[in-house]
Amino acid sequence: MVKTTKKNVTFLLLLVISVCLGILTGCGGKKTKGPLIESDAPNKVYVEPGKYDEFYSFVSGGFSGQMAVYGLPSGRLLKVIPVFSQNPENGYGYTEETKGMLQTSRGFVPWDDSHHSELSMKDGMPDGKWVFINGNNTPRIARIDLKNFKTAEIIEIPNSAGNHSSPFTTSNSEYVVAGTRFSVPIDNKEFPINTYKENFRGALSFVKVDPASGDMSIAFQIITPPFDYDLSHAGKGPSDGWFFFSCYNTEQAYTLLEVNASQKDKDFILAVNWKKIEEFLKQGKGTDKPTNYSHNKWNEKTHSSVSEMIKTVKTLKPEDIPGAMYYIPCPKSPHGADVDPTGEYIVGGGKLAAVIPVFSFSKMIKAIEGKQFDGDVETIPVLKYEAVLSVEVQQPGLGPLHTEFDDKGFAYTSMFVSSEVIKWKVDTREIVDRMPAYYSVGHIMIPGGDTKKPYGKYLLIMNKITKDRFLPTGPELNQSAQLIDISGDKMKLLLDFPTVGEPHYAQAIPADLISKNQVRVYKLEENEHPFALKSEKDARVERKGTDVHVYLSAIRSHLTPDNIEGVKVGDVVYFHLTNLEQDWDIPHGFAIMGMENPELLVMPGETCTVRWTPKETGIYPFYCTDFCSALHQEMQGYLRVSAKDSNVPISFNSNK
Repeated sequence: MVKTTKKNVTFLLLLVISVCLGILTGCGGKKTKGPLIESDAPNKVYVEPGKYDEFYSFVSGGFSGQMAVYGLPSGRLLKVIPVFSQNPENGYGYTEETKGMLQTSRGFVPWDDSHHSELSMKDGMPDGKWVFINGNNTPRIARIDLKNFKTAEIIEIPNSAGNHSSPFTTSNSEYVVAGTRFSVPIDNKEFPINTYKENFRGALSFVKVDPASGDMSIAFQIITPPFDYDLSHAGKGPSDGWFFFSCYNTEQAYTLLEVNASQKDKDFILAVNWKKIEEFLKQGKGTDKPTNYSHNKWNEKTHSSVSEMIKTVKTLKPEDIPGAMYYIPCPKSPHGADVDPTGEYIVGGGKLAAVIPVFSFSKMIKAIEGKQFDGDVETIPVLKYEAVLSVEVQQPGLGPLHTEFDDKGFAYTSMFVSSEVIKWKVDTREIVDRMPAYYSVGHIMIPGGDTKKPYGKYLLIMNKITKDRFLPTGPELNQSAQLIDISGDKMKLLLDFPTVGEPHYAQAIPADLISKNQVRVYKLEENEHPFALKSEKDARVERKGTDVHVYLSAIRSHLTPDNIEGVKVGDVVYFHLTNLEQDWDIPHGFAIMGMENPELLVMPGETCTVRWTPKETGIYPFYCTDFCSALHQEMQGYLRVSAKDSNVPISFNSNK
């Protein structure tokens, strides 16, 4: 079994001190004063007016709960996609149509911590259809439709907490996965925390993705020993059909984890044969366990969300699926579990390790066939380290986290503690270059860097600390990304730019795989929203008890109706705004004075609804919030609110 020692914390401190002394800076032990900067960097990142970037880059927003889209190489922010958090800029999560997207088994949850973006795949390459992202705090996976850059679906993950090793996908996006960072009691039953080993469990969820619609459903959950499952990647080529999950806290600690979960020399990477598990499921293995989780979908025809609660999930225990899971020892507190383009090598990122272990898939299979085990954990065999190891990359620096791959046979690994990125040859494991990062680099990304055929050319590194890289903005600074040219022998810094939220991971794809499929307008004749208008002549106001429905149209340069009377204090007023435009990039907005929700921002051909309850009598101006024409300022109106017991009837002008 894995050896335990109490020298590790002291060892780590000594290594950190060595960095401060500069012992491990520079390649081959030599000090480096700073990054090599590309002399032609301005030209390499400059995209002239009217031209487009080479790549879309989808960057997780971290604690913003959203996803940011940047163009590369320019670093220009193209869009922030609302996903797990309400967005007052366009009303996402506030409008009656979008509130359902943020429903969970715990009720309406208006925020999450979005960590990892993952593009849908076909034959191991991005296909440009969807991008997935995980919610870490209230465990969820979202699917974003890349035809319109809107969140199309969010599924909650039961029996989970801290959905971190997610939403990584298989080579044909048969599944996206969700591994729990916090082991918890299944069904969240109440137990004393100090009964962790007996009553807490991990869960690895395999979420099926429909290849045509993209619709997600939880196919099965594997209930595992109570470790902390951190990151994951699918196999490819020879290792297709397998998934590799890094995990730490094999000590099963539940307090002071920075010490108590750092005792062992090695933790694990869990290898899961999901194709073999599919065979067990066909044999009737597994249990349909009662649970409760939300599944929220966007309906493009009605421009509305539909939310349902699902009551069961298929669960499997290790003893149900013998021969489908194996633990690979990995030093130490591993973070990344990255598979090279050939599918032969699995690279561990032990953040407290002083080496980078590279495991061989073919050796793993031989070790399984030869039963080269070092015991088991709850019936899951533990493979012998040396039997699976290909080689250890020596003296890489301190704090290896993540590895990405280029198109020339090189790997790039982020070193958090020594704040640098190293470049090493996959076949020889020779370190050929290193570059300092500013500062404390976490995730890194090469376009296609986790695929069968990386696009290469650029390396994007996402740093956790900014300090002096940009003009100061008080105590809170945006985090820093750096774009590096990797087309030559040496890494060359091209660009620094600030990011949205706290990026944890990113993926990039050639722009033409997405841009050619863009939706530019929503066709009015296909709008099946129950409160949609097809013409401004249909604009009207209707009272139904204390509910007032305003059927509002917007077209350059007026709102119809623009005079409304008969609304009373305490009424619930629903503004249903339809944008009648059928021209690209002509959105219209709506806001009324004192509205407690944010504005509406409505795309051409779309209908959106906002709810408002007036509390005082008076005249309330409303207007279009998005500048749309030379007469934008004139796109306004008035609503009169009368006393609750008044006899003022509903009236409005129709502009007919």
